[in-house]
Amino acid sequence: MRILSFACLCALLLLSEFTGRVAAQTPANATLYRPAFHFSPEKNWINDPAGLLYVDGEFHLFNQYNPQSDRWGHMSWSHAISRDLIHWQELPVALGEENGVSIFTGSAVVDTANTSGFGVNGSAPMVAIYTGSSTGLQTQNLAYSNDHGRTWTKYAGNPILDLHETDFRDPMVFWYAPGKHWVMVVSLALQHKIIIYNSPDLKAWTRMSEFGPAGANAVPNWECPNFFPLPVVNQAGTTKWVLELGVGDNGPAAGSASQYFVGNFDGKNFHSENPDNQTLWMDYGADFYAAQSFSGIPASDGRRIALAWMNNWNYANKLPTSPWRGQVTVPRELALQRTSAGIRLTQAPVRELESLRQEHLQLRNTSWKDLQALLASHDWPQTLEIDADLQVEGAQEFGFFLRKGGSYGTRVGFDPTWKTVYVDRTHNGDLVVSQGFNQRHDAPVELADGHLRLHILLDRSSVELFAQDGLATITDLIYPRPFDNALSAYATGNPPTVVSLDIWTLKAPSTTR
Repeated sequence: MRILSFACLCALLLLSEFTGRVAAQTPANATLYRPAFHFSPEKNWINDPAGLLYVDGEFHLFNQYNPQSDRWGHMSWSHAISRDLIHWQELPVALGEENGVSIFTGSAVVDTANTSGFGVNGSAPMVAIYTGSSTGLQTQNLAYSNDHGRTWTKYAGNPILDLHETDFRDPMVFWYAPGKHWVMVVSLALQHKIIIYNSPDLKAWTRMSEFGPAGANAVPNWECPNFFPLPVVNQAGTTKWVLELGVGDNGPAAGSASQYFVGNFDGKNFHSENPDNQTLWMDYGADFYAAQSFSGIPASDGRRIALAWMNNWNYANKLPTSPWRGQVTVPRELALQRTSAGIRLTQAPVRELESLRQEHLQLRNTSWKDLQALLASHDWPQTLEIDADLQVEGAQEFGFFLRKGGSYGTRVGFDPTWKTVYVDRTHNGDLVVSQGFNQRHDAPVELADGHLRLHILLDRSSVELFAQDGLATITDLIYPRPFDNALSAYATGNPPTVVSLDIWTLKAPSTTR
C-alpha cells in the first residue's frame, strides 16, 4: 500500500475540488446532463417542489427557485405547467423574494367554496400557503390567484401564523371534508415536531395537536411534511393516512432523505402505527428529498401522485451542470399495500410516461445468457426503461450495467447475501462531484415465490429503481462520460432465470421554455 504524504494528499484533494468546479462550469454540460424526461429549469437553481396542484386540466409545479444564480439563495417560487405530467411549460416566477422575505416551501389549493374571500366574480381562487423566511424568523403566509396561477397577489394580512420561531416551516394544507374545514400540517423542524391546525377560511388558524418526535431522530431536522389518506390496495375497506417528512442528513444513503409514517387521523390527531423504533424510508437512494403530492386531482382519476427533488444537501451546489442546477423525479403514483411486515408505501412511475416508449425489445422464459447476448447485440441510447421479472432462487449476485464503457458504468442489481437491491454508482463516471458521491446504495427486499421484479428508468443523469412493484425504490443521480452508452448484464455465479424482460428506448418530450 502506497502512503501519500500530507502535502500530496492535500494537493490531490484540491485538484479534485478544482476538477469538480470546472465540470460544473462547463457550458456543454447544459446539454450533456440535461434530463430528457425529468423536469429541470432552463437556467438557475431549483430545490424543493411546492404547491403541486391540478386544476382545470393543468398540473402546476412550483419549486423553490433562485432567479439570480444556479446556487441556493434568493428563494422564490418558479412555476411550470403540464397537461400530461410529461411536457412542461415554464412560466414566469410566481412568488418572488421581497422586502427581505424569502419564499420557502409550501402548498397550494383551489378554494372551491371561496372560504377565503379571495375569489372574484364567483370564481374559485388558487391559494398558495408558504413559509416566509427572514433573518431569524419563519412565518406562514398566503398568496392568491384568479387567473389560473399566471399572476399572484400576496395577502395583505400576512403572516397568518407567527410563532416567533426560526425553524417553523413548510405548510401543507388540504380540505378535510368530514369536519368541513381546512387542515394544515407544518413543521417545527429542529424540534422534530409536526403541528396540526384547522381553519374555516385559510386565514385564521387554530392549533389542534402535534406529532413527534418519532422515527428517525438522529437527524438534524424534520421538514416538508406531506399528509394524505390512501386505501390499502390488498385490504378492501381499509384506508390509512400517510405522513411523509424530509430529513436533512443521516438518511439510509447518508445525507438527505424522506421518511414516512402510516396511521390514522381523526380530524384532530395523527396516530402512527409504525412499529416501535422502526423508521420507514420512502427511498433508499441519495437523491430523493422533500417529496410532495398533487392536490386537486379529481376523484374520477383517484390517484395520489407525488414527485421529489432529485438531489442531496451534501452536494447540491456542486452538481456538474450549467446554467441550470436541479431537477425533480418522475411523477410517481403512491399506494399502500399490506405486507408480512405491515402496511407499506409503494411507488410506481405514472402511466403517462408510457407515451415516451419507442423501440421495444422483449424476452420470455429464457436464460441469462440469452439476455446478455441480446444486450450485446444492440446500440443503446442514453434513455431507457427496463422491466424485468426474474426467478432468483439459487442465484448469486447479478444485475444490469448501465451506461457502461471500459471500467465505468452504473450497476443496478440484487445481492442475495444481504437480500437487497442496489444502485452502485461507484464508477458512474470520471467527474469528481463530491466526497462520498461515488457509493453503492442498498434497499431491503422480500422475494415473492423466488421472484424479483426490477423496473428501471434511465435518464441522461439519473437512475430510478422500482423493485418488487415499488415496495423498495432507489433514486440516484449519475454523471457518466458521454461516450459510455453500453448496456450489459452480469452475474458473479449462478445467474437468475429470465421470466420476462421488456426494454424500451424513451424519447425526450418537448419542454416550452
